[in-house]
Amino acid sequence: MTFDSLTTDTMLSAVESASGFQLTGYTAPFSSYINRVYELRTRDNVKLIVKFYRPGRWTLDAILDEHTYLKDCLEFEVPVVTPLTLVNNSTIATFNDIHFALFPKRAGRQLEINEFDDWLRLGSLIGRLHCAGELRTAQSRVIINPSKSAFSDCEFLCSSVIPSRFKEKYRSVCMRIIDKARLLFENKEQIRIHGDLHTGNILDRMDDGLLLIDFDDMAMGPPVQDLWLLLPERAQKAAAEIELFIEGYEKFREFDHSSIKCIEFLRAMRMIYFLAWCSRQQNDFQFKTNFPEWGNDAFWQREIADLSEQMEYCVDILPSGNC
Repeated sequence: MTFDSLTTDTMLSAVESASGFQLTGYTAPFSSYINRVYELRTRDNVKLIVKFYRPGRWTLDAILDEHTYLKDCLEFEVPVVTPLTLVNNSTIATFNDIHFALFPKRAGRQLEINEFDDWLRLGSLIGRLHCAGELRTAQSRVIINPSKSAFSDCEFLCSSVIPSRFKEKYRSVCMRIIDKARLLFENKEQIRIHGDLHTGNILDRMDDGLLLIDFDDMAMGPPVQDLWLLLPERAQKAAAEIELFIEGYEKFREFDHSSIKCIEFLRAMRMIYFLAWCSRQQNDFQFKTNFPEWGNDAFWQREIADLSEQMEYCVDILPSGNC
């Protein structure tokens, strides 16, 4: 089943049936490359967000991992938006084999990090998030690790996506990064993390504080993953921001200072992941509009060059070729 079956009428009917709410005809689509997300309104003028999960992207158990994490966050007073319980006594309903969930709408503006105190505030917030994250594991989620997620993404790209004339060069760069990263990531803590924590996924609600949103990419991984995407530049040039973040973080849980060395490898792994992510969406009707140059020779040459450049940053942080 594809998203083509989600007409306005069928979507509204599915949500009404699953929730018991009576809806107006109002639907406002949100920008989302993966899922289909809409704002809806009840006849009592309650604003809701419905998320239809892309078929084949996550299993039912993986979606439940996301919802369980959100509920666990409440125990540590982490500001998140939890899904509503539907008439089936679950947070997930299904329409034509497409799973969906309903959330209350929470408004806010994208976080702007302007002051050093903002880094203390973020550190405290993410420290509490990770206290919730270590409560249990997410059995059905991606494990962010060079030998697991990065290797799997590389193999997927090289087996079915990258043209043969570029395949070996891309694989060679990937494997050099993965091989260098293995020892660095060995015995690193793996807990439930947000996984995609950039400022676009943190809302500033002014007097109501910060709000973490979009846990769609939650994963098992090293806590430092939820730091590096927030940094204004590479770790070597963001020492002051990192120090303040850790100071706030350690009000709630210990931070592994040695994991800072993982950041450039995590950046490289994200580059590999993003290519694999894109390749799985390339038949979507919006994909060509969003990525018009995807897959041509210039595209692959540029991707190999960018990953090779990133590899040099990775190698530079390893004294004597090891960790």
